[in-house]
Amino acid sequence: MARREMRLAYMMLLPTFLIVLAIVLWPLLANFWISAKPVQLSDLRPATLVVNERLRGDLTAAGDTATLEFRLRNSSRDDPIGDVTMTDTLPEGLDITTLDDRCTLSGRQLTCALGDVEGGFRERLRIEVTATAQYIETAENPRDSKPVVTGTAENVLTNLEFSFENFRRVFESPEFWHVLRVSFYYTIFGTIGALVLGLFGAQLLNTVFPGRGILRGLFLFPYVAPVIAVAFTWVVLLDPFSGTLNSILQQMGVVSGPINFFGQRSVELHFFGLSFDFPVALTTVIAFEAWRYFPLSFLFILARMQSISTDMYEAAEIDGATPLQQFWYISLPQLVGILAVLFLLRFIWTFNKFDDIFLLTGGAAGTRTLTVDVYEQAFALSNLGAGAAVAVIVFVVLLIFSILFFRFSPKDEA
Repeated sequence: MARREMRLAYMMLLPTFLIVLAIVLWPLLANFWISAKPVQLSDLRPATLVVNERLRGDLTAAGDTATLEFRLRNSSRDDPIGDVTMTDTLPEGLDITTLDDRCTLSGRQLTCALGDVEGGFRERLRIEVTATAQYIETAENPRDSKPVVTGTAENVLTNLEFSFENFRRVFESPEFWHVLRVSFYYTIFGTIGALVLGLFGAQLLNTVFPGRGILRGLFLFPYVAPVIAVAFTWVVLLDPFSGTLNSILQQMGVVSGPINFFGQRSVELHFFGLSFDFPVALTTVIAFEAWRYFPLSFLFILARMQSISTDMYEAAEIDGATPLQQFWYISLPQLVGILAVLFLLRFIWTFNKFDDIFLLTGGAAGTRTLTVDVYEQAFALSNLGAGAAVAVIVFVVLLIFSILFFRFSPKDEA
């Protein structure tokens, strides 16, 4: 009975499982497939023969002659098309005077066997025709019948030839390793910043005071507001010429000139006799990331804090523990599990983040991450294969991180 019930349960869940599997795995497998092929945007469609039919001359009376012209063009500059055949139906009463050697006429059916055509093929096929009285009476236009073209063309997207050329070019690119470092820098510090701000906000609102509900709602604003709205607001506030922050800093005498927060790659700083380049634009983008996504951490951490028994805090207070000691020895051990889960989620989401950086800097000034590189390769450079290869690298990095994280991540204390 138990086995039959288990089989019945599996059969009932099978449609849902297949749907989820198709939604999740199909795009992933397609991405792996494209990454192993030199696919350009122009390769999304196979090469086809484009035909434009024209009638050159006026056929207004019986006996008038004209030229029926077919302009033929291979849509691809590189890929050939094999065994090309064009068929067209001629109007009644339109007699052919001169017929191309590659064409035959059966009734009113015109068939032209063009054979194999190379990439970039262009040709004009001309057929001399004469109008009869029947054609003048019907006044039928030869272009009313669309030419039909058949042929075989290999599509690089669907053939079974694979290579690692895209990955080789990606890894040999001098920009790739810099982009990878920027991605980790942005992800790690953006994730830690969001967790620290969320922890601070949760600790602040874990006590009862007037207006706490309103403040909680305000804390959620960065997360629920449309990203394009908050990104535009930050760009306006930090504008080097008319931005509010630059104006305040200059009036206070903190800086002598405006700072291009989203356009300045780095600035040289001196600290205890050491000089280093401070990444201005990248740090600003990280600050935006931490500010925008700390409410998610804030909600989870606050919910976990409120589930901790108050008896432990009362006992610690009786024993003379300071608020900092209570947080370090009571609250933090209880929050380790939720912090670990939040770090995993925020790391994955931040590493995959595209819209924030693209809206703020467009990937310029040293803020180009792997996800922005996917867009640049696939659409700016029209190299879908290279873009898919970078996306595969993103997947592999996150997979390795997830495995290591689940292996060594801390758990909640009982």
